[in-house]
Amino acid sequence: MGSEQTEMRKRQMPAAQGTAGPTPGQHGVGTRGPNACCFCWCCCCSCSCLTVRNQEEQRSRRASYELRREDLPTCEESPSPTLEEASAWAQSFDKLMLTPAGRNAFREFLRTEFSEENMLFWMACEELKKEANKNSIEEKARIIYEDYISILSPKEVSLDSRVREGINRNMVEPSQHIFDEAQLQIYTLMHRDSYPRFMNSALYKDLLQSLSEKSVEA
Repeated sequence: MGSEQTEMRKRQMPAAQGTAGPTPGQHGVGTRGPNACCFCWCCCCSCSCLTVRNQEEQRSRRASYELRREDLPTCEESPSPTLEEASAWAQSFDKLMLTPAGRNAFREFLRTEFSEENMLFWMACEELKKEANKNSIEEKARIIYEDYISILSPKEVSLDSRVREGINRNMVEPSQHIFDEAQLQIYTLMHRDSYPRFMNSALYKDLLQSLSEKSVEA
């Protein structure tokens, strides 16, 4: 009886070894689990997507800036400022903005900071105030809106939501003063933010130095 049981165990052992599969979590040599493969693919894909996205954003910013430079009007015609006039610009922002030469110099500085549209918007509002013809007012107001107020414009100026909503309501029947509050907001922004940097800029200091040398020669 004992010999028969021993014989039966010998026959069962090879059968059990042949049917036994790999234990859970084990893989053959040289194989990868599905998670590892998926993880590698996801990492590579994420890196590629980020690289492409960054490149697209850089191209978009360059294109936006080039578009802005192409669309911007030329500077106002004005004689070269005197040393006294240019020195007076340091006394107040109002004195700087009163003269075409001051506005041109300040606009040149704003261009280096990629914020020239602030000055252009302010100047466009000044021109609109001079209009008396209803059709001309509506046309100029539409152009100003599309150039500086619309969120789709590359030259959009920074306004708070309250002022922007007021302009949107009044565009149904615009007057020459439709942008007055927005113009004041941009004027204040230039005064507080850009004007102090302009006073300390190499552009302004070089201009004073050049005018000083000319006055000595004269």
